[in-house]
Amino acid sequence: MSWTDDRVELLKKMWGEGQSASQIAKELGGVTRNAVIGKVHRLGLSNRAGTGTTAKAEPKAKPAPKTEAKPKMEAAAKPRPKAEPKPQEEPVPETRLAVMPARAKIIPAGQPLPPQPSANEISPEALAKVSEIEKKAKRLSLMELTERTCKWPVGDPATEDFWFCGLPVQAGKPYCEAHVGVAFQPMSSRRDRRR
Repeated sequence: MSWTDDRVELLKKMWGEGQSASQIAKELGGVTRNAVIGKVHRLGLSNRAGTGTTAKAEPKAKPAPKTEAKPKMEAAAKPRPKAEPKPQEEPVPETRLAVMPARAKIIPAGQPLPPQPSANEISPEALAKVSEIEKKAKRLSLMELTERTCKWPVGDPATEDFWFCGLPVQAGKPYCEAHVGVAFQPMSSRRDRRR
């Protein structure tokens, strides 16, 4: 099939009337919908979004260089005035005060909680042992930990006072003997304390 002048005129007329490419292909015969769409593009006919008339499409203009991005980047690069330091703990709304225990500490959003069990689940002997061990702890940073050092976290990770125990680990465990006693308690002893 070739695009004769008559067929091209019929294509232009039907396209201008708003007919679909499938309808035009059916009317012309021997041509596919994709062939009609290709010819419409080659002829530069409008996409019918506006007036519905046929016209040569205007050549695409080169996009203007983005000069707006540069001032934004410069603004971002300028040093900002130092903000006043925020208080360590934010005030808690009165409605939440009744629900929260008195010793509760507010941890900023996104900060992990230390993996320490609550005091009512730890035996007094284990707590005493942990207190003594933490006095002898090496107080390592995260980067100083190895597979042989106790990885028990102490303190709030959001503060400068945060550290890891660092004492030698118990075989097959991530913690020293004292912290293993706190972290891995037999289920029966925990059940007994709850009663």
